[in-house]
Amino acid sequence: MSHAHDPNAKGLARRTLLQGTAGILAAGVFPAIHAQEKIVLRYLGTAVNQDKAIAEKFKADTGIEIQYVAVTTDDVTKRAVTAPNSFDLIDTEYFSLKKIVPTGNLKGIDTRKIKNADKITPLFTKGEVGGKKVGDQGTAPKKVIFLEGEKSKVFAKSPTQFMSLIPTVYNADTLGIRPDLIKRPIDTWAELLNPEFKGKAAILNIPSIGIMDAAMVVEAKGIHKYADKGNMSKAEIDLTIKTLIEAKKAGQFRALWKDFNESVNLMASGEVVIQSMWSPAVTAVRTKGIACNFQPLKEGYRAWAAGFGLPATLSGRKLDGAYEFINWFLDGWAGAYLNRQGYYSAVLETAKAKMEAYEWAYWMEGKAASQDIKSPNGDLLAKAGATRDGGSYEQRMGGIACWNAVMDENEYMVRKWNEFVAA
Repeated sequence: MSHAHDPNAKGLARRTLLQGTAGILAAGVFPAIHAQEKIVLRYLGTAVNQDKAIAEKFKADTGIEIQYVAVTTDDVTKRAVTAPNSFDLIDTEYFSLKKIVPTGNLKGIDTRKIKNADKITPLFTKGEVGGKKVGDQGTAPKKVIFLEGEKSKVFAKSPTQFMSLIPTVYNADTLGIRPDLIKRPIDTWAELLNPEFKGKAAILNIPSIGIMDAAMVVEAKGIHKYADKGNMSKAEIDLTIKTLIEAKKAGQFRALWKDFNESVNLMASGEVVIQSMWSPAVTAVRTKGIACNFQPLKEGYRAWAAGFGLPATLSGRKLDGAYEFINWFLDGWAGAYLNRQGYYSAVLETAKAKMEAYEWAYWMEGKAASQDIKSPNGDLLAKAGATRDGGSYEQRMGGIACWNAVMDENEYMVRKWNEFVAA
């Protein structure tokens, strides 16, 4: 450990400074005074992605400190647009880029400085999984991941040296169900509005995501086929919200949940048996010893993805530190950690190297667990013999129907969504 990282040496250096240069030289801690101040990176994002263990491991590996600034999804975007100097690193969803990039507040990330840039999954760069194209309705990352240059305010039509965001985590969402309480197969989004589950269904109350789930239901019920579920016309928004309001008035919904823990409690208590759900929330219910499935559905999944961005004004050692963090994040430890939570990491090869073969087989290949599967903090997630809902990475991510998005008619959509909430 160098003197620069030894708090006692720092204290000694400060005291000897008062005694003049002679005292410093005598004390033999001259280098500590010239050691540069430690780098602290202000990491703006939502609490879900701000994991203490990741910050601690990064600091242990590099000496760089991560200071989490946790706000809501909407506020991440607002800060990026209005206060780009309030953070050094942003963790945001790809769908927010249409609002942020035109402001010029993000710096194009130079992929020549990213060691594993060429190993980032082609899902992001080409919209492909296992060599096959996946659904790209909504804001598919491939539409917004490349910029024309480091200072560009527009997306590039084809791959360039500069990326808007380097992917961190992504997943394909579907409905969560309580198989022990439903007791029959569920294979379509239409079931969310099946009167059989009256008073026991829930949908998430984040307008831009909730409306996509609703659109999956509308299409599954054969009511309407959308040109792009992620960019509806006003008439399509009206139709979708009308369908939700009718269901709500008929007593279909037990709740409209806003946060992760709420979705876990609704499901664990059995008050709700079918609802919009996120993979780690299903995991959280299971760790309580309660049956809960992240249910594959024939119409496919609604996908989302987040990534790291850099503010345009970042420079000097902080910029170097931010690049160091992104490189570290793609280097395997963080990827393995995320994969063990049921998310997916951007560079699969490095994550695989940091996982046990049986873990990789369970999480990524859809194979039966050869031994118990545990979460990063040691909770039992699946017993030996169990397989992962939805199967392998290729089955799941290859089954994407649409991506989270911000519509051109976003303001109108939010107004209509609020009518549904108030109905």
